[in-house]
Amino acid sequence: MTASPPSESLAPPPGFRQRALALFPAGSNGEYGIPEDQVPILARGKGPRVWDTGGREYLDFTMAWGSALVGHARPEVVEAAGRQARDGINFAAVNRRSVELAERLQSLSPCLERVRFVASGTEATMLCLRVAQAATGRAKVLKFEGAYHGQHPVGVTSMLNGRPSRMPASDPSGAGAAWVERDVLVAPFNDLATTTQILESHAAELAGVIVEPLHRCLTPAPEFLSGLRAVTARLGMVLVFDEVVTGFRLAPGGAQQYYGVTPDLVAYGKALGGGYPIGAYGGRADLMEVVNEHRLPGPGYAWSASTTGGNPVSCAAALAALEIFCDPQCHPALHTAGRLLRRLLGDALASEGVAGQVLGDGPLAQVAFSPTPVVDQKTWLASDRRRGRAVMLELLRLGVFLNPMGTKLYLSCEHTAADIEEFAARFRQALRATQ
Repeated sequence: MTASPPSESLAPPPGFRQRALALFPAGSNGEYGIPEDQVPILARGKGPRVWDTGGREYLDFTMAWGSALVGHARPEVVEAAGRQARDGINFAAVNRRSVELAERLQSLSPCLERVRFVASGTEATMLCLRVAQAATGRAKVLKFEGAYHGQHPVGVTSMLNGRPSRMPASDPSGAGAAWVERDVLVAPFNDLATTTQILESHAAELAGVIVEPLHRCLTPAPEFLSGLRAVTARLGMVLVFDEVVTGFRLAPGGAQQYYGVTPDLVAYGKALGGGYPIGAYGGRADLMEVVNEHRLPGPGYAWSASTTGGNPVSCAAALAALEIFCDPQCHPALHTAGRLLRRLLGDALASEGVAGQVLGDGPLAQVAFSPTPVVDQKTWLASDRRRGRAVMLELLRLGVFLNPMGTKLYLSCEHTAADIEEFAARFRQALRATQ
């Protein structure tokens, strides 16, 4: 009998990394920018750890970009979502769980008189801006240099610094929409005097201002947020808090409660769903009337609808997550963990003789490799970001899962002091390896 020729089907199947690289640009679903030979493909997660398809364990310090604040596969959240799934996954309509969640949010959020659900934080911030434009009849909005407010054009304008411009002119790099140069103004975060001057000079055309109260990991200067609240109110502009990151992370009532400043509109996402996809936006009842379908087609009407926004599974998961966040012990523990992380990062920099600034608040941290304080985008850009990326990639090699694009480190309710100390030890190793 003649032997059959070798068949290609007998070759070992490609691994998940090779399969991902053949499917996704850079083997990524967005932003990570990991070298192709290091791309991990995750298979499961539990608490503060994840495992890839090769079985390798990682200590997770990105936590699904902060959406898994409760920890991965938190039993209360998984059980709540599973129970609801048996009664229906999506109705694309107001349902029992969305009503319950809206009531719970209203009880926690100082500005939330009316609310609508969407599927992501990107949609939430985008719709806040559309509400502001429809309510005021003005076309332009102002954001702060370096801020990220989601994947829509305004959200990424003046974030990447690809084509730096002189404020208040905006940088359209990465936005994919030339019109942002006309309709988006930019101000320096933590500079109330300059921001006020820009707002007053463009008062007749500005619908509103959107701000992350904790700008990336930069804490607001004293009186900055309250001053912003005062000047926008005086000029008849809508103040939008992007609480996609800060919501439920700094306090049950988010940055509004933590910093004591109430905006006109607020956007939520990330941690709200306990890891499940969700977004919500809302605020003053009179402003939210612009999405009332009885006003269609206008004037003063903004279209707002979402196929999966407010689906009962995500809402059930969110209700379970909020129970965790409203435990009186939750936020003291999160803040204690964050202080420990930032202290150990600072200790590591000092002991290794590396010039750096440790940024952050609550369960958030970031290292800027700079000998001088980092308070805004200008001083952040002056830091050694190449060193920062090298350290992040080395941490990934050492078994810490994170985003090496230089973004923030996220803690969860499940990270222990031992986990943080383990991370700090690997951070020291990464500093030494990247000298």
